[in-house]
Amino acid sequence: MEKRRDFIKKVAVASAGVIAGNSLFGMSAKSYRNIIGANERIHLAIIGLNGRGSTMAGTFARQKNAEISTLCDVDTRVFAKALKSVASNKQISLPKTEGDCRKVMQDKNIDAIYIATPDHWHTPLTIMGCQAGKHVYVEKPLSHNPHEGELAIAAARKYNKVVQMGAQRRSAPVLTEGIQQLHEGIIGRVYYAKTWYTNDRKATFLTPGTAPAELNYDLWQGPAPRLAYQNGLIHYNWHWFWHWGTGEALNNGTHEVDIARWGLGVDYPIKVSSSGGRYAFKDDWQTPDTQVVTLEYPDRKMIMWESSSANGRKIEGDERGVIFYGENGSLSTGNDAYKVFDLKGKLTKEVASKDKEETMQGRNTATVSLSLDSMHAADFLDAIRQNRKPNCDVETGHKSIIGMQLSNIAWRVGRELRLDPKNGHILNDPEAEKLWKRSYEPGWEPKV
Repeated sequence: MEKRRDFIKKVAVASAGVIAGNSLFGMSAKSYRNIIGANERIHLAIIGLNGRGSTMAGTFARQKNAEISTLCDVDTRVFAKALKSVASNKQISLPKTEGDCRKVMQDKNIDAIYIATPDHWHTPLTIMGCQAGKHVYVEKPLSHNPHEGELAIAAARKYNKVVQMGAQRRSAPVLTEGIQQLHEGIIGRVYYAKTWYTNDRKATFLTPGTAPAELNYDLWQGPAPRLAYQNGLIHYNWHWFWHWGTGEALNNGTHEVDIARWGLGVDYPIKVSSSGGRYAFKDDWQTPDTQVVTLEYPDRKMIMWESSSANGRKIEGDERGVIFYGENGSLSTGNDAYKVFDLKGKLTKEVASKDKEETMQGRNTATVSLSLDSMHAADFLDAIRQNRKPNCDVETGHKSIIGMQLSNIAWRVGRELRLDPKNGHILNDPEAEKLWKRSYEPGWEPKV
């Protein structure tokens, strides 16, 4: 493998050659800058570069009048891949690299941040970004726990910043059409949404170890109370441990439940139940690999989410999806497409995606769809320019994930939860209420 320093030099030389050859959009770099105007360009920092972060760095680099100014990660080994992603998407100059997100916040030239860190960082970084005068695109889930979601909303409103959660399907044009059809009564009154996710994840075993020199493990932990480093945890399996992650329910269930809530037109549930466990393997996972969640809402409406993380057999022919049930039929969807059926299951309408890139979906951990990523990023940037709420505003994101967070709480205490429909708060269950928040490393407590 090339040494990082040598690789970056090569990428820089290649980028300079593109500019010198006037091949960028058929014009020189000077002409390009004059056309877009200095005040129209949005400068971004990408924070968290493993997997999705590097992919989205390229996605944002492709956006009109946007520039990746900084790439930030606690692991120096990931910079080369992210720099290549930016360079391959024809950005004029390479961004600088930074190992400490706090220094990114101090940079007055950064207009917005994109967050693809582990879940325990999502809300603290969102708050830090808003306080530093930056707009925020934060990947799902918006928060590690319900209390943090409320803090994120408060920060966005207090500092008047655009905060978008990474629920890309909110920017999908065909799916949006399908949801509008639901709201207009194409299958009558809609009362139930069945959702699911499947995968074939393997066993996870953690062992004592020493953090590699390239990884700032203390900063990786950040707001979380300190625990010793373990081999096998970083950079993905933290998802399955409550200290940092939120399990499959928030890792993937967020997407389907967000669509279901959107289609049903509901906000906060009144009752949540969750059953399941770590059934496939006897290993170190703390979260369920097999889970069935029911979310009941006012006006006789319900969402069900089924997860099979360790058995990839498709449900209804798809790895993941949503089916809405109404008085006069049903509507099924997954990404940017939908089908309508009558009460006997006969197909009456089908609208496919209009984008060839939409075929990239399912279990890809870096992106569900190149086109949806681009549209959601474009919506975020336009919301900044127009000073409006984005398609998945911070409050929309909070309402979509709180049900799944509460389902995890219900699973952990082993019983159904009753909730306040005005805000989702737990009623008359002191043990469950203790899980509404989390503890923090001293000095890292998020404050608005």
